[in-house]
Amino acid sequence: MSQTRTRFAPSPTGYMHVGNLRTALYAYLTAKHDNGSFILRIEDTDQGRYVEGAVDVIYSTLKENGMNWDEGPDIGGDYGPYVQSERMGMFKQYAEQLVEKGNAYYCFCTEERLNALHEEQKAAGETVGHYDRKCRCLSCEEIKSNLEAGMPYVIRQKMPTDGITSFDDLIYGHIEVDNSELEDQILIKTDGMPTYNFANVVDDHLMKITHVIRGSEYLSSTPKYNLLYQAFGWEIPTYIHCPPVMKDAHNKLSKRNGDASYQDLVAQGYLSEAVLNYLLLLGWSPKGEEEIFSLPQMIEIWDPSRINKSPAIFDSLKLRAINAAHISALSDEDFVRLAEPWIRKVVKSEINISLLCQNLKPRCEILSDIPDRVAFIDAMPEEYDLELYKNKKFKTDAETSLTALKALEPKLEAVENWDKDGIYEACQTAAAELEVKNGWLLYPLGIALSGQRSTPGGGTDIAAIVGKEKTMQRVKAAIELLSK
Repeated sequence: MSQTRTRFAPSPTGYMHVGNLRTALYAYLTAKHDNGSFILRIEDTDQGRYVEGAVDVIYSTLKENGMNWDEGPDIGGDYGPYVQSERMGMFKQYAEQLVEKGNAYYCFCTEERLNALHEEQKAAGETVGHYDRKCRCLSCEEIKSNLEAGMPYVIRQKMPTDGITSFDDLIYGHIEVDNSELEDQILIKTDGMPTYNFANVVDDHLMKITHVIRGSEYLSSTPKYNLLYQAFGWEIPTYIHCPPVMKDAHNKLSKRNGDASYQDLVAQGYLSEAVLNYLLLLGWSPKGEEEIFSLPQMIEIWDPSRINKSPAIFDSLKLRAINAAHISALSDEDFVRLAEPWIRKVVKSEINISLLCQNLKPRCEILSDIPDRVAFIDAMPEEYDLELYKNKKFKTDAETSLTALKALEPKLEAVENWDKDGIYEACQTAAAELEVKNGWLLYPLGIALSGQRSTPGGGTDIAAIVGKEKTMQRVKAAIELLSK
């Protein structure tokens, strides 16, 4: 059995769409699960859509996600070049081979004739764009004369006019298409350049690709691909067509419509590991209940036959949940490294970053949530709703909170070793003297120090994070506010 070889062949047209990254992931996993090779090929023949710097985006996105390629434009390999525009000289000879075999033909129809044909089709209510095969049966003399006269031409694939063409897809099963429905597609354009479909087949064969993994939108083109493989006498690869990624039940996720790219998600505070984990599950089902996986674990459990046929709807809530699980699995050091830039967007003062991050980590779903949660550290509101002091669990309200804070003020002022333990001990002493539970005192302290119900930690943690000076200023301010 030949070694598994898969390829990811993106066009450099901008940011990395999540559907493209999912295709890359599935191709990578298929290769690596079988100890095969993952090839990167850049398909840049559509210069009208080429975006400067987009190739670097492809490189950086794959590398950030640990999907290192075995062959590609930057590292070479035995089957290069790996940039399609650098392979342009080889395709015409393959098309001419098909002409010689009777599987393709020269078409000399002008653009004017084709436009007139389309207008006739439109007027007759027919499918517009269908070629009428006028040049399919030209005599050898006519063809020779036209070529010698320098007439512009394309080379078209000569499709069978009857019977069926069938192919097998790992996901969609056995598919048959009536040959009468197949268009005599163009293989070589008038400028001598290949069409996308033709170049794909030739490149995949020459690079010995064993598994072609792509979106289900290419299912309709696959019979044409198979006829090309058969005409050349080449081995047909295993086809794996993936369902589309949908924004909702009716609309595909599309970067053209402003939907989030991989780069957008990372900029929003999602971890690359979490995005990749989510994309794994976006149209694929693992065995068992576990859904949180690292890339090495994905390689181990991968089975492409478990890809679903149904369209996959992008679920932001599930992505958040998966991201939260990956954040929870981070080491404390890694979380501090990732969280501090987000903290410093709003907190410029010196604080106990380590303690803040210990409290943030179990409460953080995405990193971009952090600024709103910690903004109070530098910018405590002068006034806030006193209803915040009401809490059924701790049996507190504005009146009890005033009593609690008045009792806490001198105890906190007396703390010399200002850390979490020292602060907590002072609060315990105050609670014991008042004969109340700790929460009765600590809940109001958290509100007084933050002015918000949800905080990254309890009252003693917040006091340790913001420091003694801010703590005393805010406790005094809260007592004044509650005394009005």
